[in-house]
Amino acid sequence: MTAARLLDAPLDDLLLELNVELHLSSITDPGFIGALVQLRDGSLVLSMPPGRPRLERDTVARAMLGHAVGVPLGPLPGMYELTEL
Repeated sequence: MTAARLLDAPLDDLLLELNVELHLSSITDPGFIGALVQLRDGSLVLSMPPGRPRLERDTVARAMLGHAVGVPLGPLPGMYELTEL
């Protein structure tokens, strides 16, 4: 996976390619932008809150995916922060 691919490919294609299952989160806290969890079988689950702007969801999802597969994409805008647990 390259940074160019992560930034240019349609998000749905990336999710399929990386074996990521997308779920809508029930967390509605304005500070929660989503979570990416790697399961024991190696698959990934991306949980995103509903009702967020499309650009925000797309940007955050790509940043989380890049982090998970070891492809740095640079920092997110200042209002966002990824935290690894």
